Amino acid sequence: CAGSIAIYDCRNYSKALPSAFYFPKAFKPSGNSQPMPIEICSIGGYSETGKNSTAIKIDDEVVILDMGLHMENYIRYTEDEDIGKLSYEELLKVNAVPDYNLLKDWKPKVIAIIPGHGHLDHIGAIPFAAKLFPQAPIVCTPFTAEVLKSIFADEQIKLPNELLSVNLNSSYRLSKNLKVEFVYMTHSIPHTAMVVLHTPYGKIVYANDYKFDRQPTLGQRPNFERLKEIGEEGVQLLIVESLYAHEYKKTPSEAVAQQMLKDVMLGVNTEGKGLVVTTFSSHLARIKSIVEMGKKLNRQIVLLGRSLSRYVIAGQNLQIVDFREDAKLIRHRDKLEKVFQKISKDGKEKYLLVVTGHQGEPKAILSRMSRGETNFHFENGDVVIFSCSVIPTELNQDNRDILERELKNQGVRIFRDIHVSGHACREDHRDLIDLLKPKHIIPSHGGKDKAQNISDLAGEMGYDTAKNVHIMSDGKILVLK
Repeated sequence: CAGSIAIYDCRNYSKALPSAFYFPKAFKPSGNSQPMPIEICSIGGYSETGKNSTAIKIDDEVVILDMGLHMENYIRYTEDEDIGKLSYEELLKVNAVPDYNLLKDWKPKVIAIIPGHGHLDHIGAIPFAAKLFPQAPIVCTPFTAEVLKSIFADEQIKLPNELLSVNLNSSYRLSKNLKVEFVYMTHSIPHTAMVVLHTPYGKIVYANDYKFDRQPTLGQRPNFERLKEIGEEGVQLLIVESLYAHEYKKTPSEAVAQQMLKDVMLGVNTEGKGLVVTTFSSHLARIKSIVEMGKKLNRQIVLLGRSLSRYVIAGQNLQIVDFREDAKLIRHRDKLEKVFQKISKDGKEKYLLVVTGHQGEPKAILSRMSRGETNFHFENGDVVIFSCSVIPTELNQDNRDILERELKNQGVRIFRDIHVSGHACREDHRDLIDLLKPKHIIPSHGGKDKAQNISDLAGEMGYDTAKNVHIMSDGKILVLK
C-alpha cells in the first residue's frame, strides 16, 4: 500500500481500477491472494464542519466510521418536528445527514458502523441512516451504546442493526481480515476512542475528535503507550480532525476549566442571588466539577433538561459518575414547573441550577427562563455562567445574542467562556503524528481551510505533502494502491 494514489469522485466512480499495483520488493502476498487497494470515501465532514462520516473499503468489505448530523441544519429543520417520525430522505434534502447515496456500489459490502464517541455530529444520523445497511452492526464503546439506546427509546426508533458494546483498550473481530481496536482517548465526553482498523495492508487510525489531557478530571489519561506501539507496528493512514490545527498551542487540560469554574463559582459573591450554570450536556467531567462547586456553596443542585438527563443517566448506568445523592435530575417538562414553583417558594438563593441551552437554543430551558416562560424569574444581580464556547455558526451566534440580550435586560451578570476545548490544537497534532508516524494523512472534521493547517504541519515534520497528505472534500474516494 505504499505505491500509487488516485482520487475519484464518488458520484462517478464506475471506472475499473488498474489490475497491476506497485508494491515494495519486500512485500510478498501470501498464498494465491492478490494485493488490493485501500479505498477511502470521504462522505461527510470534509467540505464543512458536521455530518462526520467516512467509509473505508478493504478488498470486498466496507466499514463506516461515524454517522453524524450537521447540527445547524438539523436543529433548524427539526425545531417543530416530531424527531421519531423524521425520515432519512427528508433530512438528506436539508443537508442534515451524510449522503449515503455515495456508497451505492458499496452498500451490500458494509460490515460495520463504528462511531468513535457519542456526540451527535458523530452518532446523530445513526437513528435515521443505519437501517440503510441492515446487515451492519453498530460497534462502539459502552457509553456511546448507552446514549444510542436512550435516543432509540426516547424517540421510539427501532433499527434492524445489532448494537455491540466493546470496552476501551480492547479489540473486536469484524471479519476474518478486519479487526477494530478502541484506544482510550480524552475528549469532552466519556469513552471517546481513537479507532484503529487493522487490515491485511496496514493499520488505519481514525482520530476524529480527541485531546491529549494528561490531567483529566474524570477517567484516565490517553493511552499513549498503546499509540506508541501502534506507531512502531506501522500505520498506513491517519485520518485526523483539523478544527483547531490553526491554533499554535496545546489544548489546556480539563483541570484548567475546573479551576476557572472554581474561580467564578466560589470567587464571586452570589449570596442572596440566583445561580445558573449551562454547559454541554454530554460533558460529564464538567458537570461533575459544577456539582462539586455547588456542594461547597451549600446550594441544592438541580439538573434540568432532557438531553442533560440522557447523558447523566447513561453515565450513572455505567458508574462513570453518580450524582444521585448530590443533585436532583429533572427530565420531563411537566415536572419543571413544579420544581420552579418550589424554588420560588424556598428562595432561589438556596439552589444551583444546571440547565440546557448554552448555545441559546430557543426551545431549551435557559432560553425559556430568560423569556419568562417558567415560574423562575431572573432579577438584577442573578448570575448565569456559560461553561462553554459558542459554536461558530450563524444560527448559534444569533441565538446566543438573543439569549444574552434577554438576560442583560433583566440585570443578570453573565460570565462567558468558562471553558477549555475538547479538541486538539496544532501541537497536540504534532505529538500524535510523531507517535504514529503514518505513511499517509487525511485531515478531517472541517473544510479545506482547516485541512490545510494539518498539511502545513505535516510539511514542517518532513512529509511530502503532495504525495502523502490528502486534502479531501465530501464525495471523493482516495485509493492507496
